[in-house]
Amino acid sequence: MGNVTVNISFQDSLLADIDAEAKRESRTRSELLREAARLYVRRQRQWADVFALGDRQAARLGLTEAMVPKEIRAARGRKP
Repeated sequence: MGNVTVNISFQDSLLADIDAEAKRESRTRSELLREAARLYVRRQRQWADVFALGDRQAARLGLTEAMVPKEIRAARGRKP
């Protein structure tokens, strides 16, 4: 798998933060940004999985979004 070079614009202050963090971690700017992108993509996929699970559970239980406030009130009422 090859590498592709891309151009990205950053505010000066954000780029300074990126460079400082890369230096602190003894990495290049590119290494830091690649890792940040990987973590972001992984987190987004994990959240998509969580929401898909919630949708499946809601469908299985016959729940709708309109029922959420009532369910929250009921759950809060059951707390000791």
